[in-house]
Amino acid sequence: MKLSVLDLVPLLEGADAAAALAQARRLAQTAEKLGYSRYWAAEHHDMPELACPAPEVLLSHIGAHTERIRLGSGALLLPHYKPIKVAETFRLLAALYPGRIDLGIGRAPGGSAHTSMALSGNFLENVRQLPESLRALSAFFADEFRVEDVPVRAMPVPPADPEVWLLGTNRKSASYAAEFGTGYVFGHFMSDRDGAEVLSAYIREFRPTSLGAVPRVIVAVSVFCADTEEEAQRLAAESKRLLQPEGGGSGADRPKPFIGTPRQVKAALEQLQRDCGCDELMIVTLASDYESRLRSYELLAGAVWGAAGGISTA
Repeated sequence: MKLSVLDLVPLLEGADAAAALAQARRLAQTAEKLGYSRYWAAEHHDMPELACPAPEVLLSHIGAHTERIRLGSGALLLPHYKPIKVAETFRLLAALYPGRIDLGIGRAPGGSAHTSMALSGNFLENVRQLPESLRALSAFFADEFRVEDVPVRAMPVPPADPEVWLLGTNRKSASYAAEFGTGYVFGHFMSDRDGAEVLSAYIREFRPTSLGAVPRVIVAVSVFCADTEEEAQRLAAESKRLLQPEGGGSGADRPKPFIGTPRQVKAALEQLQRDCGCDELMIVTLASDYESRLRSYELLAGAVWGAAGGISTA
């Protein structure tokens, strides 16, 4: 089983942004030592409980403190940005850390309506233009983009371009990924859709392009793993208080988490992998404290690969 890490970069236990970012680095370093394939950071805006509005900046820092693990955005919110700037930024990362960079793209706003307006104006119109943005991004990575028939290149040109993935929770995002030949990450932890059906549609509709020759699938899941089932249930219950909108509500509910001991979680994930036919699982663990979060990733690695050793204190 191939496992990766998705980090929302939360401020836990009263931590400030600097401490939360240091814990992000620590999580990436620990994941690398344990054998996780990727560390991806999410993009959010004007959310006091999350510390990463610019994953590309965080990834540059973490790249300097790791050696092998792939680094990516989960996701960079393309509707807010010009494709050339995205291509330049991630080509620069790919030049700094050859063979290690992933560009995961999303189409969510990543913040409130007013924050989206401050970032990029009419967000709904930008989402409507996503196919054009994806087409332009593909052209930049193929060095085929032109303005008034004049070539425009996204520099620098790295040894290998980033892997491009599209993240989503439904058939619409899967269809975009299939059309443009990107990998597809299904957000199981935030979707009420049938993942197997969505992924089947992606694979069935996939068309090879310069961004990918064959379908590639990751399923992102919420996991709470602990030494005992009772402790795992406690972690899951406490996590429900995190990211709640002011005044209450269920905006931060994360459906269908996998909760239990390492053996229980491993068995459940193996079943999910069989059901979805996915290549890889991306684990998001939003525990209420950093030590429990790291312990969850460590226990899962031990169950899957027999990984040993203590949690990094770097």
